[in-house]
Amino acid sequence: MNPLNMTAIALIIAGGLGLAYGGSSYAQETQEDRLGLIELTIQDQHTASILVWIGVAAIVAGMFLLVMPKDI
Repeated sequence: MNPLNMTAIALIIAGGLGLAYGGSSYAQETQEDRLGLIELTIQDQHTASILVWIGVAAIVAGMFLLVMPKDI
């Protein structure tokens, strides 16, 4: 198996793992207030779907490398 095919298969596997994992989420503290001894903090939960797009792009690139003519 040549290095180009190994790279293509690695991209497809990495893309599949990216799609299986999905997006990542993180919490952002937006507001903090103190009332005497009580401290109030509000956290907003955000989800980023960047990994989904990277996964799709990796799968497409891997498939392209697999079907590309090898004599180039």
